[in-house]
Amino acid sequence: MKRFSLLPAFLIWAQLFGAQPNVIIIMTDDQGYGDVGAHGNATIRTPRLDELATVSVRLTDFHVDPTCSPTRSALMTGRDSTRTGVWHTIRGRSMLRSNEITLAQLLKDNGYTTGMFGKWHLGDNYPYRPHDRGFDLAYYHGGGGVGQTPDYWNNSYFDGSYFRNGKPEPAKGFCTDVFFEQANAFITKCAKEKQPFFAYISTNAPHGPMHCPEKWQALYPKQSDFLKSFFGMISNIDDNVGKTRALLKELGISDNTIFIFTTDNGTAGGAEVHNAGMRGQKGSEYDGGHRVPFFLHWPKGGLDKHYKAEQITHAVDIVPTLLDMTKSKAPKGHKFDGISAHSMLNPIMKVDWSHRYIVTDSQRVVDPIKWRKSAVMDNRWRLINGVELYDMVKDPGQKTDVAKDHPEQVKKMRTFYEAWWAELEPTFTETTEIYVGYEPQEPVTLTAHDWLAGERTPPWNQAQVRWGNGLFNQKTGKYNPEKFDHHWAVEVITPGTYEIEVFRYAPEAKQPITAKIPPGENVPGASRAYRANKGVAHPVSQAVLKIDGKEVGKRAVTDKDLSITFTTELKKGSIQLAPVFHTGEKGEIGAYYAVVRKK
Repeated sequence: MKRFSLLPAFLIWAQLFGAQPNVIIIMTDDQGYGDVGAHGNATIRTPRLDELATVSVRLTDFHVDPTCSPTRSALMTGRDSTRTGVWHTIRGRSMLRSNEITLAQLLKDNGYTTGMFGKWHLGDNYPYRPHDRGFDLAYYHGGGGVGQTPDYWNNSYFDGSYFRNGKPEPAKGFCTDVFFEQANAFITKCAKEKQPFFAYISTNAPHGPMHCPEKWQALYPKQSDFLKSFFGMISNIDDNVGKTRALLKELGISDNTIFIFTTDNGTAGGAEVHNAGMRGQKGSEYDGGHRVPFFLHWPKGGLDKHYKAEQITHAVDIVPTLLDMTKSKAPKGHKFDGISAHSMLNPIMKVDWSHRYIVTDSQRVVDPIKWRKSAVMDNRWRLINGVELYDMVKDPGQKTDVAKDHPEQVKKMRTFYEAWWAELEPTFTETTEIYVGYEPQEPVTLTAHDWLAGERTPPWNQAQVRWGNGLFNQKTGKYNPEKFDHHWAVEVITPGTYEIEVFRYAPEAKQPITAKIPPGENVPGASRAYRANKGVAHPVSQAVLKIDGKEVGKRAVTDKDLSITFTTELKKGSIQLAPVFHTGEKGEIGAYYAVVRKK
């Protein structure tokens, strides 16, 4: 990177001697680059975000990963998601390795009070929870979305129960409103105490299921039911962004607050209306899957005028950039994959990142696969899956593969990827394990969301739990003949005697293992709430506890049993824990929940 000028003297003085700036990052879920009015979408109503764009630096070629957990790991660490152990959204591959240092921890170590609100999706047990990773206050739902398997039972987008530093508590209102209200209370407290803060407001909206207050759906009468809810959730977010910005002004802290708005991957629903000319959407290796909005506003730092920074950037750049902007330090020797974009944000600076290559990919598998749904990128070129090449200057829609015309460019980018892969590949076997026998989290609740291995996708939401999904096919009503082959990767911290209580339904549901539970209340929106699905009864006759592939306990199951408890000795170290329910000749289904207690 070449630099040709210096920051203005007054700005250097302000950063060296002024008060530490507050930091707010708002990250929405499944909202793409084209799902905001400022990017040319004439249908969506986002007046507050559009206004924010006019007084912000906009990273116009900002990229993330094509799905949510990987992006969040990159954003929180400044390191490639695959390096951090996060390359999937389920299957034990969404937990941020315990040796990674988060932005929250870094800022906390530099004098900040830290809070996160909404979607974490980097682990639901110690040592992966947000309040284990540097957040003083963490107010969040479980798993990757409201109503997913690790979330509080029967949660929906309305009047849910959320975790405050690990303890569930009921809330009133629509989820996005609740998360912003909690964040605003945190911001107000910090401002009144004159304490610099970092607030990470990470909404689960507009991710499905498509639930949205009718007030916001009504803004889009000509759209499909799906888009009424999808766009409605975005307009609701827009309204909350406006309220938070108004609060900052009221508190007198707007000028010295770094205010960032971005999203976690390409659109999940808006491409049919407006995709800013891009190819692909969420999950895609093409730009529509990972190029997203990024607005940054900071008046005291001189970043309050509309400016388009066009050099390619990535989520991994955010941590080093914010450390630079806040004059915060990382531990000596700590290495980032990203680089500080602070200089590039200033209109008077001239920087040259033309020779920088970035990799993003979609590894929604248990173990990464070379070249899988990958993009190697620089300011001009995109190498897709190692074989297709697109010239983004001439062909931003990625319609014409020019690999045959530019073999040297393909070779350069393949060479970079090969070295990148070779460096990261040895880390792929470093499985993230859930700790048991660790006193600060006792007992430990395990959920099927984090089952590792297995051919089939585990039941990651509560509708699938109600059906008995996994080795039972809801559509055909048939059981699969294969044996259950999933497990939880567990690290036993303290050896001794343990009780392992296994459930089909979440412990707080208090439902028998064999129950056919009735559907719960539905909510406004285009899709049915997970809880509004009726349960399917299964003829479970036995519960079996397997550790490291061997049966270590077996108990009969009656129609009245809410759970079955096994008592066993566990040695210190790594184990594969796999309790299952036998259904006679029909086969096996997993115990979707387990509570592990040290006696």
